[in-house]
Amino acid sequence: MADFDVIFAGGGLSTGLSALALRRAKPHLRLAIIEKGPKLGGNHTWSFHGSDVSSANLKDLLPMVRGQWSAQDVRFPNLKRTLQTPYYSIVSDDFDRQIGDSISQGVLLNQAIQNVDAGSVTLQGGQVLTAPCVIDGRGWSKGHGEHLALAYQKFFGLEVELNEPHRLDRPIIMEATVPQTDGYRFFYCLPFSDTGLLIEDTYYSETMELDHEQASADIYRFAEDRGWSISTILREEAGCLPIVLAGDANAFEGKAEGAATCGLRAGLFHPTTGYSLPDAVRLANVVSSIDNLTTQAVRRATTRLCFRLWEDRKFYRLLNRLLFVAARGDEKRQIMERFYRFPQALIERFYAGQSTTVDKFRVLSGKPPIAVSEAAQALSSRSAWQFVSYEKTAVATHASSEGDSQVGDDISRQSR
Repeated sequence: MADFDVIFAGGGLSTGLSALALRRAKPHLRLAIIEKGPKLGGNHTWSFHGSDVSSANLKDLLPMVRGQWSAQDVRFPNLKRTLQTPYYSIVSDDFDRQIGDSISQGVLLNQAIQNVDAGSVTLQGGQVLTAPCVIDGRGWSKGHGEHLALAYQKFFGLEVELNEPHRLDRPIIMEATVPQTDGYRFFYCLPFSDTGLLIEDTYYSETMELDHEQASADIYRFAEDRGWSISTILREEAGCLPIVLAGDANAFEGKAEGAATCGLRAGLFHPTTGYSLPDAVRLANVVSSIDNLTTQAVRRATTRLCFRLWEDRKFYRLLNRLLFVAARGDEKRQIMERFYRFPQALIERFYAGQSTTVDKFRVLSGKPPIAVSEAAQALSSRSAWQFVSYEKTAVATHASSEGDSQVGDDISRQSR
């Protein structure tokens, strides 16, 4: 007899939400989450817009939400705007508590993983745990980079306590009035209490490197310029998210004989914003709806979802190429400022990855900071463009071999 019914390798966002959805839908299942660190979720903050998930999914997420606001701000040199879109943030401590309380004895912490396959997980000491369904959510695989043209969203943040109230009643999701260095740069502020703030220095960059010491000093300077005096640093947070310019969707599929994948390992994240929670919710809904949970069944569902979203999101990868390949200097900030002048509903659909044909036309038409002819010339001469031919080939090849219309059904069951 197998040790568990489902084993999740890695205790991140996608594995945790899928485990939670399975616990609600099929409480009899024996679930295990194996995490190399001392708690689930590491040290992260995940945010999402109210328009990113359904009301039913939002209800399930609320017990682990640290902050929720009815609106959000963006600030640019020539634009200050409040979007009346609800915004929510989950901090890993609350995620760890909620998942741990639900899965209980199945959470195995401080357990390094040596190997993962379709029917078992081998721990570093040699212990083998078995299950008919194994899902690998250990994050970004090094092999992805060989088949994708990438840029990065990198950030360093401090959650701080101030000496005096900051007087913010909603998040600033993009404070781009700051000096532009290393690509497109902005600060991100979440007001968790009257004197509590998460402040992140964020870059859309062509490189992964970020000097944490310098970023910390810049956060202090940013706070000081706004009259905020930092009393205590509660925690530090850093990350580097992939921004896909183009490539081969097969990079995320994994080995046919291996475990099913989820989260970043499966390519389930918004290619432009880097937000991953809506896709984690999508996958959790798909996994929890499978009657006979096997690695093969989950791998098949994950692959369908990944390829469907890859095809649906080619517009966002085009925008990424315009931002990272064609735009120069302050043109990047001008592109972002122009975007936030669009109607709120268009912006909400963009974040949810559900831009309409009309939305796409509006974003690409008019008077963008980069002339279309100049953008085409720049793109055609840069290496990112060579990956574009892979996209149609990979999706077409998969669709031909799969011959399965359930992709749309999987997504209809359902979304930093």
